[in-house]
Amino acid sequence: MSRAANRAKAKWNAAHYKQLKFSVSQEISAAFKAACENAGVSMAGEVSQFMAEYSAVTIARKTESVGALSTRRKRRRVVAEMALQMECVLEAEIRSHERVPENLRGLSAYEDDGERISSMEEAAELLRTIY
Repeated sequence: MSRAANRAKAKWNAAHYKQLKFSVSQEISAAFKAACENAGVSMAGEVSQFMAEYSAVTIARKTESVGALSTRRKRRRVVAEMALQMECVLEAEIRSHERVPENLRGLSAYEDDGERISSMEEAAELLRTIY
């Protein structure tokens, strides 16, 4: 490609695209890169698609009327999202609980965490049975 063509492309990209810089863990970056390569898609394309979908959902939620949950299908979608979020939080709590050093496992805070995890497991199970 000639210099003029490169300049024209750079000018067009500057007018139509915004470069973003953000940090993620090396594990996530490597896993995401591998998943994109396996699927034969670009990383930028997947991030752009996620951002578009996330933005549309967020905007839609803000603009929906009181009747937004008027259909069973919409309510099930919301419950499914809640169940997924609960699973993610539960997994994080379990990992955190497992990393507590042995000498701290007898403390009441450790016991409280165990009870909290049990309650979250019950809540997650209930959410899964709803939808």
